[in-house]
Amino acid sequence: MMFKHALSQAGIRLALGVLWLLHWLPLPLLATIARGMGALLYKLAGSRRRIGLRNLELCFPGMPLAEREALLKQHFSWLTQSLLDRAVLWWASPARIKRLIHVEGDIELAEREMQTSGRPTMWLCPHFVGLDVAGAAILLCQTRPGASIYQTQSNPLMDKLMKRGRLRFGNAEIFPRSDSVKPLLRAIKDGRGFFNLPDMDFGAKDAAFVPFFGVPAATLLAPSRMARMLNMVVQPVVTEILPGGRGWRVRFMAPLADFPTADAEADTARLNRFIEGEILKQPAQYLWVHKRFKTRPAGESPLY
Repeated sequence: MMFKHALSQAGIRLALGVLWLLHWLPLPLLATIARGMGALLYKLAGSRRRIGLRNLELCFPGMPLAEREALLKQHFSWLTQSLLDRAVLWWASPARIKRLIHVEGDIELAEREMQTSGRPTMWLCPHFVGLDVAGAAILLCQTRPGASIYQTQSNPLMDKLMKRGRLRFGNAEIFPRSDSVKPLLRAIKDGRGFFNLPDMDFGAKDAAFVPFFGVPAATLLAPSRMARMLNMVVQPVVTEILPGGRGWRVRFMAPLADFPTADAEADTARLNRFIEGEILKQPAQYLWVHKRFKTRPAGESPLY
């Protein structure tokens, strides 16, 4: 067992070494590599391929199978590119990264709101494959310090690298999802913007089953509840990987009007409808390989 673990660690170190070397390459070349690797990954990653196809079947039941398969193949290409892009995000110079990020919208909203009204901002970032770029844009291209929650990785080396990559520009704090929420709340009350990912299945606790493309999906009520408790401005942030390695687009959208309300479940359903609309604009770049419908209402059969 120890020998097997050592081999696994050596493999991870080798992979990370290759990834470090890739950060020297131009982004268009990384995009070309990603297309080939994505096609291979689609064939080899049978479990994730099946999850993706099942999600597309549930969300787009009227779409022919051939179209769903073509869409998922595109998704694997974008997903692979997002993994290779992390080499640039983790190790390239801040100046190079800023040149590759194309910001649209009001990126300084959080700073202005804190200065004028004293209200903190929640940056609401759905799970498009380029979402790590949104974090880089927030840290590099605006002045308000940020905070976020992260999922602790099972591999200590990968966990250390991911934390270092996300904190390398300073101006940020990240808190393990498994820890108490109190330090995060203190950071927000102290004026930090909160980078929040609202659309993953973390189980039924503190969640409601609200429609996502017509399918009941366990969705955390925390964005609404936290925004109401802390009087937060909620600003959606949507990322897009541009074709041909031309960089990344990060859209800082207008804050949600009349949000939050006293009805957290209605707010959560509204967020899902908003995310659906953004997915329809770039369906291949949404994270389809996550088991979005893993948790089911009582008495329902598993969907995977």
